[in-house]
Amino acid sequence: MGAFHAYDIRGIYGKDFDKETAYKVGYFLPGLLGAGKVLVGRDCRVSSPEIHDSLIKGITDAGADVDDIGLSSTPLVYFGTANYGYEASVQITASHNPPEYNGMKVSRRNALPVGLDSGLGQIKQWIDEGRPTPVAEKRGTVKEIDIKPDYEKFLLKFKGDYSNLRIAFDLSNGMATLFAKDIFAGERAEYLFDTMDGRFPNHEPNPLVARNVEPLKKLVSESGADIGVIYDGDADRVMFVDDKARFVAPDLVIAMMALYFCDERGEKNPRVLQEIRSSKAVAEFLREGYGADVHTWRVGRAFAAPKLREIDGLWGGELAGHYYFKDFFYSDSGMLASIIVLRIVSALKKKGVRFSEEIDSLVKYRNSGEINFRVEDKAGAMEALKARFEAEEKPQKVMDFDGYRLEFPEWWFNVRPSNTEPYLRFICEATTDELLKRKIDEAAELIVKDFAGTLA
Repeated sequence: MGAFHAYDIRGIYGKDFDKETAYKVGYFLPGLLGAGKVLVGRDCRVSSPEIHDSLIKGITDAGADVDDIGLSSTPLVYFGTANYGYEASVQITASHNPPEYNGMKVSRRNALPVGLDSGLGQIKQWIDEGRPTPVAEKRGTVKEIDIKPDYEKFLLKFKGDYSNLRIAFDLSNGMATLFAKDIFAGERAEYLFDTMDGRFPNHEPNPLVARNVEPLKKLVSESGADIGVIYDGDADRVMFVDDKARFVAPDLVIAMMALYFCDERGEKNPRVLQEIRSSKAVAEFLREGYGADVHTWRVGRAFAAPKLREIDGLWGGELAGHYYFKDFFYSDSGMLASIIVLRIVSALKKKGVRFSEEIDSLVKYRNSGEINFRVEDKAGAMEALKARFEAEEKPQKVMDFDGYRLEFPEWWFNVRPSNTEPYLRFICEATTDELLKRKIDEAAELIVKDFAGTLA
């Protein structure tokens, strides 16, 4: 049962979970969430049809009905869940993982995520205990429905005038292929890997891995595009390449979105959500320029979506390329995020400002990016790092809700454990390259020397 994680169910199909697991998740889910009907979608992975059939059999054997939307992006399921008032939904996907992986993202009413602490843990316990699954006297029914037109109509409300832009897209052979060419029809756009293929033959559908973005960078450079856009496998995440063919740090896009919400829409003093790894430049830009109330919280949709709703935030984002919107039921949509960012880049260009120039103006610090160490004693290494740096210099701020983030006058670091792997994730930011290198070296020396850590 190693597929149950903090945010979802995910692992190598046939090894970490199988169709029997999918059946039992389907069986137990309606009772857990009080759902008489469950919305189900799936991505294009080779194993998704088998999981789909087993999941639906479990739901209907439990006596609940299924509305089946077939091939779907994850945000399409979120949209359907919240827009039509479903009590429960499941998207079959492994998001950005390699093709041998698969999984399930579960949501409840209002598209709120169901994580390990809010329901998945209970299902795991019932499966581990061997809780019986008797077929209901009246089995549920299955109805195939199409909600894609409503979702596209919703997205198009946010679309701007992109006629001054040349755009490069990488659809990663994933679920963005369902919508991109309809949404951006008529634009001066070129596409990479725009056919749906769950084997992901061109690159893994993970834009956070540098090599996966290289084809898009090349297209931007060769075509003279103003911006490159790349989605992950299930299209809940999106990342960008600027007009100089440079990868744009996703947290900086959180700051940039103020140009749409505040400058264009006129929103005042917005509440904005960032995650614990975000650059200090993000909050500084939003607070100083827009009077924003910036909240910092844990990594992952299971935490971010409820938090944005709790603070009634207007938008938020993560370093992994998730962007959440009040306008989208406090959920994340890679397609909606790209529509908004393209609108911003178009408006900037009309003022004579390139995307790269705007990004450069936001960068105030030197950033390490996330560095992964393979460490068995993750908790011990975290505590040792905290103690080491606190002993050297008194921190101005300490956050302890997702690993640790310690902020000092000229630098900060975050160290947090991976939920799924024996990795310790370290990120550091400083005012100078020299200070950044010194702090990275100090952290690495401690992890390697005292905890037998190795760079992942």
